[in-house]
Amino acid sequence: MDRSNSDSLTVASCLQITDLPRTELRLLLSHLLQQSNSWLIAHDDYRLTSDQQKQWQTLIQRRQAGEPIAYVLGWRGFWDFEVKVTPDVLIPRHETERLVEVALEALTSQGVGSKPAILDLGTGSGIVAIALTRAYPQAQVMATDFSEAALAIAQENAQRLQASITFIQSDWLADLPTKLDDASMRFDLIVSNPPYIHAQDIHLQQGDLRYEPSSALTDGEDGLSDLRTIIFESKRWLKPSGCLWLEHGYDQGQAVRQLLEEAGYQSIQTHRDLSDHERVSGGIAPLSALTL
Repeated sequence: MDRSNSDSLTVASCLQITDLPRTELRLLLSHLLQQSNSWLIAHDDYRLTSDQQKQWQTLIQRRQAGEPIAYVLGWRGFWDFEVKVTPDVLIPRHETERLVEVALEALTSQGVGSKPAILDLGTGSGIVAIALTRAYPQAQVMATDFSEAALAIAQENAQRLQASITFIQSDWLADLPTKLDDASMRFDLIVSNPPYIHAQDIHLQQGDLRYEPSSALTDGEDGLSDLRTIIFESKRWLKPSGCLWLEHGYDQGQAVRQLLEEAGYQSIQTHRDLSDHERVSGGIAPLSALTL
């Protein structure tokens, strides 16, 4: 490694930037140098090459401007793996891990065996579908998204993690009848983390949300329209004992339970996240769905 340029930055000096957290600086520097945190500690006198120094300045400027560190790095950890992320997809969050937990609990309680049929609506970077596939490697997992760019990222992540998933471009469930090999197929589990932020929510103009795809954050209305669509359209795609589980806003639990009740779902429940907010709601397929 090049140590010849006495004017170049060292690892130690890179970590002295005061307007960014040291944890972020270490992440950025590890990413740039493709080295572990322990390597950085052991080589704090390593001097960046001129090319590395230019790249470092670019990374720092992007982060100082407010760009989410996940987009700067190009990856984010979720569940027990890491995925590629770009501004075409939402940044994975811990709240969505709760959706995975609830979905896995539902599959266990259903006693569906090792080969359940699972559908992930609005898959984004593919995190939920991938997590479920890793838990059920023999499952028949399908994932939809309206965005071609998002599907490309999801497919790349699935291939890298060796997760067998069928990706379908669809406006929620609208295009499934023409794109499934078997139009009579039904699912043991449908999951979704749809756009649920109210269009007028001020948080859309703050923090990381400013950089994320707005179509994946808000339905452009009251935050419930996509949830409503999924709830009422999913019931005809569920097996008799199949379940639907949805991530939603911290203050939407009651509204989502009401929609599920109106649609005829049974055993409706809401689960809280680690911040004790109502976060995931769902239920078992309506009896009326059997006649649809």
